[in-house]
Amino acid sequence: MVKDKKINPKLRRAAIVNLLLLLLVVVLLNMAGAFRFFRLDLTQEKRYSLSPATIKLLENLPDVVYVKVYLEGELPAPYRKLRNSCQEMLDEFRAYTNKVEYEFINPSASEDEQERKAIYMQLSKDGLTYTTPVEEKGAGVSQTLIWPGALFTFRGRTLPLQLLKSTTYANEEAMINRAINDLEYEMTNTVRKLNTIIKPRVAFVEGHGELDSLETKDISLALEEYYSVERIRIDSNLTSLVYRAEREDSLIFVPRYKAIILAKPDSAFPEKDKFLIDQYVMYGGKVLWVVDRVDASMDSLSTYNATMVYPLDLNLDDMLFKYGARVNGDLVMDLRSSVIPVVVGRIGNQPRFEPKRWPYFPLSLPASNHPVVNNLNAIRFEFANSIDTLGAPGIRKSVLLRSSNRSNLINAPARISLNILREKPDPKIYSKEGIPVAVLLEGKFQSLYKNRLIPELMNNPKVGFKPECVKDNRMIVVADGDVIRNGVSRQTGRLLPLGLDRFTGEQFGNRDFILNCVNYLCDDAGLISVRSREAKVRLLDDARIKNERFSIQLKNVVVPIASLLLAGALIVYLRRRRYARK
Repeated sequence: MVKDKKINPKLRRAAIVNLLLLLLVVVLLNMAGAFRFFRLDLTQEKRYSLSPATIKLLENLPDVVYVKVYLEGELPAPYRKLRNSCQEMLDEFRAYTNKVEYEFINPSASEDEQERKAIYMQLSKDGLTYTTPVEEKGAGVSQTLIWPGALFTFRGRTLPLQLLKSTTYANEEAMINRAINDLEYEMTNTVRKLNTIIKPRVAFVEGHGELDSLETKDISLALEEYYSVERIRIDSNLTSLVYRAEREDSLIFVPRYKAIILAKPDSAFPEKDKFLIDQYVMYGGKVLWVVDRVDASMDSLSTYNATMVYPLDLNLDDMLFKYGARVNGDLVMDLRSSVIPVVVGRIGNQPRFEPKRWPYFPLSLPASNHPVVNNLNAIRFEFANSIDTLGAPGIRKSVLLRSSNRSNLINAPARISLNILREKPDPKIYSKEGIPVAVLLEGKFQSLYKNRLIPELMNNPKVGFKPECVKDNRMIVVADGDVIRNGVSRQTGRLLPLGLDRFTGEQFGNRDFILNCVNYLCDDAGLISVRSREAKVRLLDDARIKNERFSIQLKNVVVPIASLLLAGALIVYLRRRRYARK
């Protein structure tokens, strides 16, 4: 007969002490957690960690934000994943503040058809749109009306957030994965807009042949979500860019705009306008230079196979040179380029078109991890120029966008022709690599007019001349004015989205790039850091699942359970062997 051994009193006391110590550690950790909040995210891309900008926004919320998410009920699997991701993100928000409340609502829950229609109509008025995905069920298919959106309410004001946004040539699963990736930015951005009382002012400069309001309409609409967008003419007016006001016995000088945009000027700037822009920069104003140094367009090529291109004199070279950059009078040619339709023959009396890659329309794929360009789609240029960075003292230069490693430069004046599309490109010609086409300049800029003004102007208190920046400043130079220009349909006059290739329907990243530029110049780097984050969605291999279904089920269901049972049996056996006696 087998009897259990008596447990050693020392072992009993040691076990009790260890148990008490474990309980004490648990209690102390809980007490420490009450005073010090921290969370651990073990995912590779920190999927469950909010960015510092989002945390700061949430911690400083003055009142409750109430969120209604209309993703509830019987949803297809991809939309269920989006719904769960929304809840996880809102729970992340609530981990840092008690001023976020939410509920999930099924807009199709009512059995009364009239009531459902009324709810749908109200959601449409609130700014949400529905989708009707097709789902396979047994031998047939079914369609479900889904409203993938949310309403954010703050202090009586409500803003819609469309969670699922259509993208050209993207399937439903890709759009949902993109929506999940963008959840933090979209929700943070909506809360930020609700919490913003006064929008900063930005302005498009006019009067030097810049793009008009219709040609910049799309980017203006995008900027209006964050800023009050205006159009101004400098016209040598001393107060056009810098506010000058008397205060007691002194004058104060404050930039009227957080940033100004020079969108493809085509005529020379008068010295007085240059002086006012220079002093605007010295007082802390930001500038986005989107300029061409070569007069080139596709209009003449639509009639003739060849045209001449000439350098433009904008009278800005000395100013940009002083700030640390030079836009050259040349054109970038790149084998990585977008396409244009070219006549390759005729069918009857109708021309036959084929898409051909046009090397004068380079595509820049951002390779930098700078927040302005991180995770952006390719940027489409049209007749871009190269940029040289110069040795301006105290100025930091960051190249944001480059051409590919198969590029070339031609100096203007030059003749360009569509005939190059008839021949195979010669790799020896495209031997240049990474030509800069967009540059960020940061630091204390020196005034172009330092030691150049007459004493009467330098010492005039009403002019308030500053020989250098009052503090570190920044500007961005983009060597192609068409980067910011949206298209307009010639047939209907309809506005085309910025970055849309009308020939292929492909959407490039121009809109996000310009928006990021202005955000960064206006010190909204935290916002674009949230936008540029990317959570990798690890998709399943459908073909492999179909072919290896049984083995996958065996590995993921049977093997873990069998391993646990085997481990348990082994522990019981070892325990009996250790403590049992004959």
